[in-house]
Amino acid sequence: MQNTLLKKFFLVLATFSTLACLANSVENSNEETNPDLKTEIDEYIQHHLKDSHDFSLFSYTAKDGSTHHVGLPLPVILWDNGLVFFSSSKFHHGEEIVTVGDNSYKLYHGKIYKTDTEGTITYNEKHHPTNIKPLDFSITKSVMMIIITGFLMFLLFRGLASSYSKNGGIAKGVGRFFEPIILYIRDDIAIATIGEKKYQKYMPFLLTIFFFIWFLNMFGLTPLGVNVTGNIAITTALAVLTFLITNLSATKTYWKHLVDPLGHSMPWYAKIPLYIILIPIEILGLFIKPFSLLIRLYANMQAGHIVIMSLIGLMFIFKNWIGSSLSFGLAFAISLIEILVAVLQAYIFTMLSALYFGFASEEHDHEEVPSI
Repeated sequence: MQNTLLKKFFLVLATFSTLACLANSVENSNEETNPDLKTEIDEYIQHHLKDSHDFSLFSYTAKDGSTHHVGLPLPVILWDNGLVFFSSSKFHHGEEIVTVGDNSYKLYHGKIYKTDTEGTITYNEKHHPTNIKPLDFSITKSVMMIIITGFLMFLLFRGLASSYSKNGGIAKGVGRFFEPIILYIRDDIAIATIGEKKYQKYMPFLLTIFFFIWFLNMFGLTPLGVNVTGNIAITTALAVLTFLITNLSATKTYWKHLVDPLGHSMPWYAKIPLYIILIPIEILGLFIKPFSLLIRLYANMQAGHIVIMSLIGLMFIFKNWIGSSLSFGLAFAISLIEILVAVLQAYIFTMLSALYFGFASEEHDHEEVPSI
């Protein structure tokens, strides 16, 4: 019986080895076209990770070889000696020059530059554009998703509050799914790290930041493919909010610990050499904490999108059922993991923010020394 199983195992192994060699030979036969395909896939991944002035859904190539993009144009708002408005569709994905009045604008690598009617871009010695960039207040796809997420959260919490008031404090409908999450953030995050006395004033921010990050992460996994939390400007803004709330609401005990971490544990003259090292570290920690928040969220979400898009791109590089099937299976598995990562990153950001708030609002009750 064991010999029969071994024979079957080696037969299957030999079959897959033969198929793998065949796949490798097919890949080698397409070696001349692969470099161009790899470059195209790399450019597509880079385009997916960046913000843009239009909402691209998909594109296709017509019989005449022309590429057609299907999506939603977004409003372009510039400040160039006054407000300038026009639709991003006029750029035709960077192929056309837009002229408004006496000024012409060109979309170049995702940024809008002021140029002439021919679309001339000048460069410096480092090959960086030297054209004037007007202030860009455009509604990009990331901004659009932030607006949509904010509106969705408004409807969600408004509906949940309404169901509480109408049903005697009992959630109804979709609120029954979100109520345990809200209670978990209150009981196991806010109260556990901040304390029952002061947690309430931080709850609006903690709830907002959790659902905001979670919803944006989930939107990034949809076919819309909007990588909002993979934008370091967005994660920096969220971390700055945590930094400001932490330090503006800090107690005297928090600031005293910052400048005098050893307290009365030793004489002042013994602390001087230690404080030459300790106090700069404590001050540096003020900025390291929010920096770790923004980098953690940005890097994890950015890496997840890169891995998934790269695995999907391998399907077009292999061009055979073995390699493409394996790439599809890995991409599907990573996508499932990213669903967990989406909520996990929201939880970590919320938990660490609450932890920083707890440190800032902590107060020590000092016992009075009885008089003799």
